[in-house]
Amino acid sequence: MTTIGVFLGSVRRGRIGEQVANWVMDAAGERDAEYRLLDLAEFDVPHLVAEVVPGAANKQYDDPAVTRWSEAVDARDGYVFVTAEYNHSVPGTMKNAFDSLFGEWAGKPVAFVSYGADGGVRAVEHWRQIVGNLSMTDIRNQVALNIYGEDAEGADLAPREHKQAALVRALSDLEDATA
Repeated sequence: MTTIGVFLGSVRRGRIGEQVANWVMDAAGERDAEYRLLDLAEFDVPHLVAEVVPGAANKQYDDPAVTRWSEAVDARDGYVFVTAEYNHSVPGTMKNAFDSLFGEWAGKPVAFVSYGADGGVRAVEHWRQIVGNLSMTDIRNQVALNIYGEDAEGADLAPREHKQAALVRALSDLEDATA
């Protein structure tokens, strides 16, 4: 069975990203593929300081925390990146965790669910450039949630129906790309 990792990249306290990831996981629960949450807050991925660059490490890491992260990522056939937009770009902690590995991501498909004041679309545009370097197939259908407007009610996530439909399309495209 295909296994998809839902990579929640924000580690902030009180993060709305957790609600977004849970929304994705709820939608994924009714699908044929198996979805597993990869919550970066549950992995103590250190700053990338390894002497050997991840692309040359052959999935062998000195730091046990990076090894644990590597095993979790490598066990997935594709990914949904749940990404915030910080200052028109990707979250630093998420980028560091991504950069700490190489072969685990390479060549696998990735879909994007972003959130922010403008739906997180600029973060996704940066992610598309980044994942292209690892020959990852990026799924064009994306979900962009405006958490200060139409997709939230106060502090609670409340995606509109058309966002739910966009999520279903993105997950379907991702599953097709893993086949």
